[in-house]
Amino acid sequence: MKAVTYPQYGSPDVLRLVDLDKPTPKDDEALVRVHASSVNIAEWYTMTGLFLARLGSGFFKPKDTRLGTDFAGVVEAVGKNVTDFKPGDEVFGGRSGAFAEYVTVRKAIAHKPANVTFEEAAAVPTAGITALQGLRDHGKIQPGQKVLIHGASGGVGSFAVQVAKAFGAEVTAVCSTKNVERARRLGADHVFDYTKEDFTRGGQKYDLLFNANGSRSWSDYKRVLKPNAAFVLAGGPRTPLVGPLSLLVKTRLAMLGASQKFFFFVAQFNREDIQVLKEMLESGKVKPFVEKTYPFAQVADAMRHLGAGHASGKIIVAMR
Repeated sequence: MKAVTYPQYGSPDVLRLVDLDKPTPKDDEALVRVHASSVNIAEWYTMTGLFLARLGSGFFKPKDTRLGTDFAGVVEAVGKNVTDFKPGDEVFGGRSGAFAEYVTVRKAIAHKPANVTFEEAAAVPTAGITALQGLRDHGKIQPGQKVLIHGASGGVGSFAVQVAKAFGAEVTAVCSTKNVERARRLGADHVFDYTKEDFTRGGQKYDLLFNANGSRSWSDYKRVLKPNAAFVLAGGPRTPLVGPLSLLVKTRLAMLGASQKFFFFVAQFNREDIQVLKEMLESGKVKPFVEKTYPFAQVADAMRHLGAGHASGKIIVAMR
């Protein structure tokens, strides 16, 4: 099978499309023929050799050279202990090494809803779970709360707007001019165009701030947060070597003694949350926005697009 590898850390130029053995599912796994995947900032950090990524992936060169996480496709075979999936089922989920024609999956997998395409389903896993776990598990979002989404036009941010609305919150989105109308279509009740107005000077106070890709200082964010509000950091500046770590450390130190609660997390894949996202897709509460689709042979171009830092919605890689 064809798969993308990165034999060394670096720019998208290090990516290689190679031939690997087709995997065989274990007793508790499903073998999926991948139709589409999507690119995420986590893959960018892994590929380029972010310091923290190297601690788990190999300091001088990657131990596992496979790349990619999100997938959508069709089950081709199942292990003898798998009872909830069968060959021919359309599925989506998350699994390392998803930039490939085939993956074997054990846990983070669900049936693909009929009302979304493979490309749309592939946009969901990483970004959707990040938004869901950040708002629900860390932010403790509640109906009626005022929620601010900073970085509302990117992959995670566009899901965060919709997930927050699904939980009954009053949502304010922060994005650039070109994405204002789309933020409204996603369900945002209020939208700040950061190129024209400073949302930290608007006078509104929020119960929860979800930072998907913002880089403002804590003194700025503090102006818009109620006492005991939650501040969830899910992204930040793409600083070489350290990524969002610089913003994390600065914010943590600046918030010492603050009444607001601060959370930084890494999303964890599990079948239960993939199932929650499946149900949100089926009900129409969440609708993926795909900005651009690249053919499999152009994964490097898809990564360059992501790395430029101006993606709106999700960038997809189509295997077929």
